[in-house]
Amino acid sequence: MTYDVDALRAEFPALRAGTAHFDGPGGTQTPAPVIEAFTDALSRPLSIRGTGLPGEVNAEAIVGGFRRAMADLLGAQPSGIVYGRSATQLTYDFARLLARTWAPGDEVVVSRLDHDSNIRPWLQAAESAGARVRWADFDPHTGELPPSAIGDLLTERTRLVAVTAASNLIGTRPDIGAVSRLVHQAGALLYVDGVHYTAHRFVDVAELGADFFVCSPYKFFGPHHGVLAAAPELLEGLHPDKLLPSTDTVPERFELGTLPYESMAATRAAVDFLAGLGDGSAGDRRTRLRSALAAVEKHEASVSTPLEQALASISGVTVHSRAADRTPTLLLTFDGLNAADAYRHLAALGVHAPAGSFYALEASRHLGLGSAGGLRVGVSPYTDGTDVERLLEGLTSFLRDSRTP
Repeated sequence: MTYDVDALRAEFPALRAGTAHFDGPGGTQTPAPVIEAFTDALSRPLSIRGTGLPGEVNAEAIVGGFRRAMADLLGAQPSGIVYGRSATQLTYDFARLLARTWAPGDEVVVSRLDHDSNIRPWLQAAESAGARVRWADFDPHTGELPPSAIGDLLTERTRLVAVTAASNLIGTRPDIGAVSRLVHQAGALLYVDGVHYTAHRFVDVAELGADFFVCSPYKFFGPHHGVLAAAPELLEGLHPDKLLPSTDTVPERFELGTLPYESMAATRAAVDFLAGLGDGSAGDRRTRLRSALAAVEKHEASVSTPLEQALASISGVTVHSRAADRTPTLLLTFDGLNAADAYRHLAALGVHAPAGSFYALEASRHLGLGSAGGLRVGVSPYTDGTDVERLLEGLTSFLRDSRTP
């Protein structure tokens, strides 16, 4: 089946407003089936989970459906899927929890390529435990973070390595499989930020070798919250603070209070919607997701490749996204001009490409861009050629108008 971007775009009510969206790295727009799943959950009887009344049964079915859908998406087990308010909240929770097992002199490795949500929680947890933090640097000229940049830092005192599977700022996708082998040889745990990665590539947590993997459904058509995947047996060994009468069952022991059933229903719908973007309905959901993510990656490349070629021909534009393996996410700066002004110029033309460092503060500084960052252009599954034309026309007019006396 041919990837039909026009049919796909018709599923997104927000696209009818006419904006050309290049803000997908900050969150995609929402398709109608996901919106309908959210409202449908609230339209039916709902109550605390159980097996008796309709509201109890509906709630139980929603939670189970959510866990199975996310397990299929990530190659995990349903009992290893933890709901969270956000990826940031989940990382803070697990950083505090894991730090209880650290002692003074233990070591934690973080990377300058990462979003601050996979840096600051670990720095603060290490400080509370008296552990040492070691920094893995990426090459600011190529954008690459080779496995050796992490491997060279590992010692017998390393307890955990936190690294992104894809940079939300410049798109770099480190070789997480190679990193995980080095980390596990050192006897440490690997915590992977998969928030930006999951929207663009088929995920297999076991193949990646991630002990913990976090993502955010609103990056791939779903509602705003976070999800953590880990092996159930690993979670069984972790005991968070919780209310005395609340269950100690995994994964529920990590989820405080009553769950938001409507968001969970919408997340299951988002995974099903994503699974439908492949070459048909053959196979189970995991098989269809593999096909769908391959189709998404192919489409995004067909849009981003000519975009990058066009940008390379525009004088005064620097593209900082240079790694060989990366998502279709570009960070741009402009000679003598402010990226924030480019954002405002494009916004006036109905093109959404935001400016900033997007919480990847260490990465922005390591690139020599300070805290300002640049203009981020992200290609999504619904981006089409017309969007690209509007972006390029807007950038051209921005450069022309800014340099006109």
